[in-house]
Amino acid sequence: MNRAIAVTGTDTGVGKTRIASALLLALRATGAQVAGYKPVASGSDATAEGLRNEDALALQAASSPGLRYDEVNPVTFAPAIAPHIAAQREGRPIPLATLDQGLEALRARHAWVVVEGAGGWRVPLTDRVDFADWVTGHRLPTLLVVGIRLGAINHSLLTAEALKAAGLWLGWIGNVLPEEDTGTAEEMLQTLQARLGAPLGIMACGEAPEALARRLDVETLSQAWASLQG
Repeated sequence: MNRAIAVTGTDTGVGKTRIASALLLALRATGAQVAGYKPVASGSDATAEGLRNEDALALQAASSPGLRYDEVNPVTFAPAIAPHIAAQREGRPIPLATLDQGLEALRARHAWVVVEGAGGWRVPLTDRVDFADWVTGHRLPTLLVVGIRLGAINHSLLTAEALKAAGLWLGWIGNVLPEEDTGTAEEMLQTLQARLGAPLGIMACGEAPEALARRLDVETLSQAWASLQG
């Protein structure tokens, strides 16, 4: 069965790419063919090959070999701003059909596809459709990346509530951020665990995706994914 999951975050800059990369590496270690997918990216550099986004390149590197960049990231904008605003400024609407086709093409060839959103759960893609709508339309079980810093508890509970209401709650992973300098990370994690259940993993501050990948329980992830099907 070709499985796909989405990765969203409590905010922008909370470590979605590092967590998604760790997931891809953990799944690859089982011998599965895996692909990272960044449908829309903003904040990209001009290169001889075209615009390239750092997050999408990281997903490409963590995926099984052979993926072209445009397969990982079909829609790219240069400014590091919300994608729908970049699209408006450039007069280049985000083509939802292209995002759909890219996902299905990857699913046809890979056992797992890990889809990373831009920003948080409700980031707009068009004037009427946001990332939440697109993920819900594809019924993608969704993992929440919680950036452990001031405000994380509120953002986490609200996002988890939305994911559970949509029937897409896959679980959460905490990422302790450098700005969490109040010394309350452990208490925050305990609060989140009490409210959201045990996390699938915790990434220590500055930890490499490879290290988290070695600790992730792929079997638990697979079971959680299967429980949301049907």
